[in-house]
Amino acid sequence: MRIICLVAAATILFAAGGIAFADGSGDPTAVKSEDGKYLDKQGNPTYKIQPDGTVDWYTYSGYRRYHSDCHVCHGPDGMGSSYAPALKDSLKTMSYGDFLATVASGRKNVTTATENVMPAFGNNPNVACHLDDIYVYLRARANNALGRVRPAKHEDKSNAYADAEDSCMGTK
Repeated sequence: MRIICLVAAATILFAAGGIAFADGSGDPTAVKSEDGKYLDKQGNPTYKIQPDGTVDWYTYSGYRRYHSDCHVCHGPDGMGSSYAPALKDSLKTMSYGDFLATVASGRKNVTTATENVMPAFGNNPNVACHLDDIYVYLRARANNALGRVRPAKHEDKSNAYADAEDSCMGTK
């Protein structure tokens, strides 16, 4: 049920033009935290990287989720491939709402010369339940705040995150 609500919310956000702009036209600086989830001044999820390199849980989880489901097409570390764009570049201009809608509903661009298809992942709980994580990781990559390596240190998973994950995955 949560996945259906997530897809519906993403579709509404997409149709409304998104709720805010991503990094190309907005500041990714974290201004508040809610149970370990950092938000920018527009209320979009964002990353928090400490001076010692410790990343927030969402960035770390996003790295893991991206590399389990997205890198096959979009290349390691969001760098792109011969048939899928570099998401670290896409998030420089793509709004949070557009990101959610594209991942949940997919996208098809067909011309006489090419056919690019992004499958819909809205019904895949391994992606849909972690959309914010993937977004936050790619946002950090888009701003060169995080390099092309697995984060060495991360904050602990909050209880609120664990509860939401269990609920979305249907394990609780």
